Amino acid sequence: MMNKIILLLFLVTFSMVAQKTKKPNIIVILADDISAREFPIYNSDTWSSAKGNKDSQDLKLRAHTPMLNKLAKEGMYVKTAWASVVCSPSRAMLMTGRYPHLHKWWGNNTIGQYTDEDGNLGTYPLFASSPLSIGHVAKKGGYATMWSGKSQMRNRNLQKFGFDEGVFTPGESDITELGENPYSNFTIKLKKVNGKKELYNQDTGKPLGYPYYASSSWYWKPHVMLMNHPSSKKQFEWWPNTKESKKEYGVNTYGPDVELDFIFDFMERKVKDEQPFFVYHTTHLGHAAMNYLNPEEHEYKWIETPKITWKNGGYIKTKPNITGAKGVYNTHGTLSASGIHSHVNYLDYQIWLYLKKLKTLNIDDNTLIIFCADNGSSKYGKNSPDSQKGTHVPFMVYGPGFNFTKKGEQDVLVNLSDILPTVAEIGGVEIPKDYEINGESLMPFLTTKKKTHRDWVYGYKDNLQLIRGAKVLKDGLNKWYDVREYPLDLISFPEIKNWDNVPKDLVEERDALNLILPKYNTFKNNQHGPLKEVHKRELKALQEKKKAKKEATKNKKMNKKEK
Repeated sequence: MMNKIILLLFLVTFSMVAQKTKKPNIIVILADDISAREFPIYNSDTWSSAKGNKDSQDLKLRAHTPMLNKLAKEGMYVKTAWASVVCSPSRAMLMTGRYPHLHKWWGNNTIGQYTDEDGNLGTYPLFASSPLSIGHVAKKGGYATMWSGKSQMRNRNLQKFGFDEGVFTPGESDITELGENPYSNFTIKLKKVNGKKELYNQDTGKPLGYPYYASSSWYWKPHVMLMNHPSSKKQFEWWPNTKESKKEYGVNTYGPDVELDFIFDFMERKVKDEQPFFVYHTTHLGHAAMNYLNPEEHEYKWIETPKITWKNGGYIKTKPNITGAKGVYNTHGTLSASGIHSHVNYLDYQIWLYLKKLKTLNIDDNTLIIFCADNGSSKYGKNSPDSQKGTHVPFMVYGPGFNFTKKGEQDVLVNLSDILPTVAEIGGVEIPKDYEINGESLMPFLTTKKKTHRDWVYGYKDNLQLIRGAKVLKDGLNKWYDVREYPLDLISFPEIKNWDNVPKDLVEERDALNLILPKYNTFKNNQHGPLKEVHKRELKALQEKKKAKKEATKNKKMNKKEK
């Protein structure tokens, strides 16, 4: 009996040592459009209403996040982490470790142009502006790489971002090379009817009847594209792509579940191959979407998730039971209520699944999880340059097998740009000295007695710049705030209107931050990437045309007002 116990202890000890001597696995989870205030761990007294059109203090609309709380408390979470104010530039910041003076992704509609190697004018891709993007860095570090979820890379070419495999629920422009999806009619398309452009719901066959945008479903009956998956016959392929998956696919198929299933399949294969992995999970959860199950409920931005219940330290998921067709569906009480809190709850459920999977694969002590979001909540912070509404996002780091010196809440400053250099340091990848990185690795802060991480954080949209230090904040409206203490709603800092009445150290920090900004404020004079002269002239003419149109609209309004 004693020999068996000794053998068991030896095997457990050997397993733990084996985990820690291998290069650690890394999982980066990026939620979509969710402010820090939506997570209970951040202790905001205010969160989003069910429709997102106003603030709420209704506890029924408060998310319940036992697993994210576990990540935050047993790992660490950052009190002030900043992204950009909207998705495309935030994802560019995270994936490149750089700010837009280099990558040129200023806003969703102001991504810089460039002349490609064939002489064509197009969107400046991140793999061209920043060849050491996060997928390439992980590959250089010896990791097998996977990207799952939202792509949003405009120029497509997803195979050029350094990922071995991909499972994308792209929604819009990234899927054109595959043509029509033969499996899902949950799509909004722009059609020309009697000379007029109208949006049509392909499921109902009817015009939408209210303002929206052309897109495909990434939630129920999702559009899913595979890249380099072992089951695929070619590099890019629509899913379902096997006899079994085609049989199971339908209106009860939920996109975030599909993404996670493929991630777990990837993890299993890499553990079997004894190869460390890097997963970039860009979930859509948090993002408002078209409700194909109930098109008349379009005012409710966050459509229902599968119903989940927290009980006895674990989650119970109700199997979705959706019946019906052509815009008339019955969910039979198997789905959650609408609201961003349901999306946050489902993220918590997925974190529970992640931790269970890591334990099953015996890699829980050798895997690092970074959880964050790309910008503030829709109708509250998204696109907002006001205070830190648009930039303030959750940020958690969890790695139970790492000897981190920091635990729980950390009152420090972090930018999304810091993730890439952190991955590089963990992977042992040296960034060339002549290759500019604006992020700073978190590892020195996480593993030493260092009390601060960085002196300032930065956010942006087009020509608007936001910057914050430990004491003062300048928002995109050029208002300055005293941020030494957090208000209950996380944004209502006292505005500084008279600098003669504030302490000297606040004035000194303001002056220091003002010296930093000119380096990055190149939107007006250097918005684009490398261009041919002909394209410079084309873009200048287009800019002048837009300016003239804007001026004409302004004059028309003024004339109308005078009349």
